[in-house]
Amino acid sequence: MPLLEETTLPQDHPPTVPVVIIGNGPSGICLSYLLSGHKPYLDTATVHPNPIIYRKLQETKHLSITEQDLEYLSEGLEGRSRNPVAVLFDTLLHPNADFGYEFPPVLQWRRDKQQHIPHLVLGRATPGGAWHAMEGSMLTISLGIWMELPGVNYRDLTNGKRSDRATPEEISSYYRNYVKLKGLQKNFVDNTYVTSVQKLCRGHEGEGLENGHTDQGDGGNEGFEGNGVECLNNGGGGALWEVRGYQQLQNDTHVPFSLFAENVVLASGASDSPVRLGAEGEDLPFVFHSISDLGLAVSRRKLDMNSDPVLIVGAGLSAADAVLCACNSNIRVLHVFRKSVDDPELIFKQLPKTLYPEYHKVYNMMCNMAGNTSVSLFPDYTSFPEHCVVSFQSDMKCLLQGNNSLKAFKISMALVLTGTNPNLFFLKGQGQYLGQDPTKPISCTQNPIDIHPYTFECTKEPGLFAMGPLVGDNFVRFLKGGALGIASCLLKRLKKKGKLISNEENNFI
Repeated sequence: MPLLEETTLPQDHPPTVPVVIIGNGPSGICLSYLLSGHKPYLDTATVHPNPIIYRKLQETKHLSITEQDLEYLSEGLEGRSRNPVAVLFDTLLHPNADFGYEFPPVLQWRRDKQQHIPHLVLGRATPGGAWHAMEGSMLTISLGIWMELPGVNYRDLTNGKRSDRATPEEISSYYRNYVKLKGLQKNFVDNTYVTSVQKLCRGHEGEGLENGHTDQGDGGNEGFEGNGVECLNNGGGGALWEVRGYQQLQNDTHVPFSLFAENVVLASGASDSPVRLGAEGEDLPFVFHSISDLGLAVSRRKLDMNSDPVLIVGAGLSAADAVLCACNSNIRVLHVFRKSVDDPELIFKQLPKTLYPEYHKVYNMMCNMAGNTSVSLFPDYTSFPEHCVVSFQSDMKCLLQGNNSLKAFKISMALVLTGTNPNLFFLKGQGQYLGQDPTKPISCTQNPIDIHPYTFECTKEPGLFAMGPLVGDNFVRFLKGGALGIASCLLKRLKKKGKLISNEENNFI
C-alpha cells in the first residue's frame, strides 16, 4: 500500500466521530446499514422451521433483534461459523440453508431515524472492497443469494438471474448499487488509505498517544468536517482513537486527514498480503502470488502450449482456479501441495459435486495424476501431493521435495496461491497482540482476532471491534453476523446512557 509522508499540522479540535469503520466491503456496508437506523424484527407472517428459535423470537416479537439477548437467541444453534451471532443471523436470513432449502427470511426491516449512529466508512476504492479486483469470469464459491445484504434481494438487482452462483463482477455491482439504493453514500469516503490507528491516553486535554507521540494529527481534513459528540465508548472509559491517513483524489493528489473516533471497527478483510512460502528465490521475477498474473500472461500470449509448464502451489480454490485457467489455455501445469489427496480438510471434500463440477474436476485431476504424466486423461497436468518447494533458481528451475525425494523442473512461471493474510500495519505491532495467540501474526484461519462472541469487541482493546475474515468469517453469508453484534452492542450502550448521540443525519463528511 502506498504511504504518504504526512506532515503534522496544529489542529485544536479534530473532528470526533462515534464510529469509524475501516473497510468498505460487504462487512462495512452491512454495518453501515444497521448503524443508519435499520432494525430487524420478527416478521410475524413467517414461521421459522426451527421450533426452538421460533419460540424464542415469539417471546419478544415486539423488540428488534438488536435489542434482544443475542446469547440467549444463539444458544444451541449450530452452523458453519465459529461465531454464534453469525450462525444466528444466518438462520434468520436463510433458514435451513445448509439443508438445501431456500426459505424466505423471517425478518422484516424498519427504519428508526432516532436510532441512527453517526459513522464513517473508509475504503480504498468504491464500496464493495476486494470484489472489484477479482477476476470477472470466475464463479463465486457461495450461492448468489448468500452474497446479498439485508433489505435488497440479490436477484432483483441481477435481472432475476436464476443461476445459483455469481461472477465477482455481478457481486461488486450489487454492493455498489446497494449503497445507493439504501441511501448510505453519505457515510462512505472512497479512495481512503488509513496509515495509523492509535489510542489516545485518558486524561486532560493535551496529553499524547499511548505510544508516546504527542502530535495532534496532520490536518488537511477536507471531506471530514464535524463537531465532537457525546461518547458511547463505555468499555474504553471515554478513551478516543486517532485515525490518520490520506484520501487519493482524481488528479492523483493525496489529501491527508486526521480524526478522532470513539469506536473503531476493523472490517478490512484478508486479501491484503499473500502468504509466502519462505522458499529460496521466491522474490525472483518469474514467481507470482496472484492468479491475475497468470491471466495477464495468457492474454499477452507470453504462455502457450509450447511453453515450459507453469508451477502452481496450493490446494485451495485459488490454486484450482489457476489450474482451470491454465488447462483451458492448453498450458502445461505442475501442481504442488503439501496435503495428501485423501486429507479430509481439503476444501473440495466440502463442496457438492453438482454445484461445483469444475472444482471436482480439478480434484479428480489431483487424485489421478499424482506424479504420473503417462496417463492420457490429463496429459498436460501433473500433481505432486505431499510436496513442497525447496527453492526457485534464476535459471527458471524449481526444486521440489517429496517423501525422500528431490525433483528439479524447468518452468515458465510460478504461482504461489496458498492464501492471504490481513495487513494491519496501521495498528500497534501489526495488531498481533489482538490475536487469540498474541505470539503469532493475525491469520484469518490460524489466529483470528480474539473478540467477545456476542459484541465482536476485541477482548484486549475496549472500543475496538473486528468482523468478517479478521474473526474467521470468510463467507459473506456469515460476516453479516458481525454487523448485528456490533450494532446491538452500540445501541444498547446508547440506551443505557439514556439518550442518543445525535438525532441528526451524519454530518461528518
